[in-house]
Amino acid sequence: MDGDAEPRVKPAPFEYELPDSVEAALRLLGEDARVIAGGQSLVPLLNFRLARPGRLVDVSRLDELAYLRRSGGTLRIGATTRQATLERSRLVAEHWPLLTQAVALVGHPQIRNRGTVGGSIAHADPAAELPVALSALDARFHCRSLRGERRLEAGELFLGPLTTAIEDDELLVEIEVPPLPAGCGTAFVEHARTHGDFAVAGAAAVVAPGHAAIALLGAGPVPVRASAAERALVAGASSRDAAALVAELAGGEHRAALLAALVREAIERAAA
Repeated sequence: MDGDAEPRVKPAPFEYELPDSVEAALRLLGEDARVIAGGQSLVPLLNFRLARPGRLVDVSRLDELAYLRRSGGTLRIGATTRQATLERSRLVAEHWPLLTQAVALVGHPQIRNRGTVGGSIAHADPAAELPVALSALDARFHCRSLRGERRLEAGELFLGPLTTAIEDDELLVEIEVPPLPAGCGTAFVEHARTHGDFAVAGAAAVVAPGHAAIALLGAGPVPVRASAAERALVAGASSRDAAALVAELAGGEHRAALLAALVREAIERAAA
């Protein structure tokens, strides 16, 4: 093979910074900077030069952002919390089981040991489970810069594949998850070609008396809420009828059928 034809597997040159506080990290952010924590999503992009930041800001040692807390019924997740920590949390399993169900499907244990919750959100991979689960849970995302702090909902945060509304000088610092309704059941189901591979399609369901939330993976470039199916469930529709309403959100007959089957399964598991 000709040398010029070989794939690039080394990052382009960049400055590397390892701040010891959130304030120090914020001072390093800007137009030509990228944030890295676990590196499970960004490092492959760097190696193939699909991302070419002039500066890499490593927030992996910001212990002030590594926490799981319940405050006033609300779950607060620090952005550098490891996915494995979320998976093992009894607090989360008891009160927000959808997150436990979703994170268990993220790659393999080695990936969850390194990957962070905030990294999965900020990377905005269309095939990622956590953005979909957090969308179904009506989570809010706290972003901070030297200019101040703002809070975004999922519909405001996720703009497209690998694209969010987080500004160049902002850092995602916390995910806020409200309490689930009384009598609630949840489920996360997906279809992947092999175990641990990226999901082709998936569905997150939160079902309670008078409440339904369904978020879809694979129906578009960002997590999609199935509003029509939610309204139908609340009005008393069967899982089959509610699931049929997601077909218009999917592109192609096969994907529509797959999503409808996954939504029906998620609804029935949550209701059980």
